Order: sequence, then C-alpha cells, then structure tokens
Amino acid sequence: MSRLAVASIDLAALTANLARLRALAAPARLMAVVKADGYGHGLERVARALAGADAFGVAAIADGQRLRAAGHAERIVVLSGPDAPGDLAELRRLDLDAVIHHRSQLEWLEAEAGGAPLRVWLKVDSGMHRLGFAPQCVAEVHARLARLPQVHPEIVLMTHFAASDEFGNALTAQQIEAFAAATRGLPGPRSLSNSAALLGWPAARGDWVRAGGLLYGLSVVRGKTGADHGVVPAMRLATRLIAVNRVAQGEAIGYAGTWRCPEAMPVGIAAIGYGDGYPRSAPSGTPALLREREVALIGRVSMDLLALDLRAVPDARVGDEVVLWGPDLPVEHIAAAAGTISYELTCGVTRRVLFVER
Repeated sequence: MSRLAVASIDLAALTANLARLRALAAPARLMAVVKADGYGHGLERVARALAGADAFGVAAIADGQRLRAAGHAERIVVLSGPDAPGDLAELRRLDLDAVIHHRSQLEWLEAEAGGAPLRVWLKVDSGMHRLGFAPQCVAEVHARLARLPQVHPEIVLMTHFAASDEFGNALTAQQIEAFAAATRGLPGPRSLSNSAALLGWPAARGDWVRAGGLLYGLSVVRGKTGADHGVVPAMRLATRLIAVNRVAQGEAIGYAGTWRCPEAMPVGIAAIGYGDGYPRSAPSGTPALLREREVALIGRVSMDLLALDLRAVPDARVGDEVVLWGPDLPVEHIAAAAGTISYELTCGVTRRVLFVER
C-alpha cells in the first residue's frame, strides 16, 4: 500500500521536554534514554533534539555505533553492558560506558590483558530481580572492579525500580533502602531514578537521573497523560480515508463481523492497520480524530485497514486526515483501550509508516 500513514515527530517538543526534566532533576545530571530506536521516534533524530543531555542511554552497542556514526560525542551508556568478551574492545573503540550487572561480565573484564580504562556502571539488584548483583555481593564486586587498571576509577552505582510509577508503593521505598545499604561507604556517583521516580520519589534523585518516557511526552503513571506531567507528546500518527461507504442497518463490519451497524450509517476506511503498528487489540469504540471531531473505531483492526463510525462527521470524504494519536488525542488513551502502554505503541510503529520531522 502507499505510504498514507505518517508519523510526525516534533523535535521542538523533545527539546522542550528535556529542558523541563533537566530543571526537575537539578542538580543531578540527566541521561536521555534513547533505546528501542528512541522509543520508536527514530534514534538519530531524537539524539539531535536531545543533544543537551549529559549522556545517552542505549540498550546495545549497535545503538552506540549508530550515534557515533552520526557524529555524537556525548557520553553513551550501554544499559545491558557487554554481551560477550569481544564486546569490550568495541566499547573502548567507541568510548562507550558499560553497565556491569552479572559475574560473567566481571570475569571478562578481569581476564583482559589490559586496555584503556573503561567507564563502568555497577548495577545493584535492589528488588526488581531482573539484572544486577545481589546487595550482599556489591562491596566485593566493587572492590574487584576498582583494582582493575582497565576500569576507570569512577564507578557509578545504579539500580532500577520495579514500581516507581506507583507513588504509594512500599516496594520502591524498600528498594531505595536496599540500595543505600548495599552501597554504603562505597565511592562513586549514584543513579536510581527513572522518569517516574523523578516525579514521585525525590529521595531517589541521586547524581544521575535516567529519563525515558517523559522525554517523548509519554506518561509514566497509569491514568495520566504526558500533558498531566507538563510534557508535550512528540509523535503524531495520522493517515487518510481511502473509502467512505454507506452501510445498511444490521450489517457487520470487518473480519468476523464483530460490530453491526445500529442504523444506516457512513463508515470510513482508513489506510492503517496492525501492519503499521496500530494495535490489533484496540476494540470498537477506540477514538480517532477526523476534522477535529472524535470518531470511533468499529470492528476488528486488520493488517492494512481499519473502519470508523462517521456519524459524527457525516460529510467526511476520501482523502480526509485521520489522527490516530498525537497532542490532541493522547496515545495513552489508545493504549488504555488496547490493554497496553503508550511505550509499546510508539515503539511498535513499523517501517512502512513514513516518518517526517516537524
């Protein structure tokens, strides 16, 4: 199909969001997390807009390669660290920081014959039980890293929260205390806070804040939108109507006929589907915008197309723009209807959607 579906990325919104989060994080330094291709917005364009960050956080060395190839000299932290012993040479070649979260990585470092000092972030498992060293092992691991000449003397101590988006959840307070106990007496900057913790857990501010979703104008708290946090959505996803049909009362719409017309009515067919990243799980009633008025998805989302109830815009025509999400229709609303989160939707926009900058 032709590329009628367009994702418009607002670079000024990204820059403004960064400025807001820097002010909230001060005096801590701010790492802009740009993993998953900049949360689906495009790694290189996002990095240009967020060039004022103190560092970039990426999921893999390949992302660091892309950023260096694009000319970025900022500090770049590989959040999962090396995946194999041979990665250490590439980390050094590109001057990337590495998160060390597992004994295998520590052993690879210790087995090295030498090399320029690698900047290391030591990850503590304070309670999420995903990546990181158990609290009782942290002092030993820190000592082993600190005596290696191939490790930079400043070792950043970090952890990650499991439920910081729930401001009353005792687990986060427990994680803060577990991290403090595990790192007590150890030198080095601390990094605990993600976007949600920046908003709701001032005790976790530390020396480095790792901001992700909020930079893109996405809410990090259930039931809220990015605008509720004072940030601006950076992605607007839109397409166009390619058909407007008059459908009789009682007729079924789409695969399996899950929705029937309650009356004779206009039905619009929009050129976007799950092949473009619009969620197939979105039910009938999920909103879209057409001529600044809300219309509802009806029937099942198919690979290339979806159907809309046009009774609110009876004069709609082929070629009219349909907004699926953006500043005027928060992606969080679509995510809630589809039973997912906004991050999954923005990360899931596929390559056949045309990306433009504005």
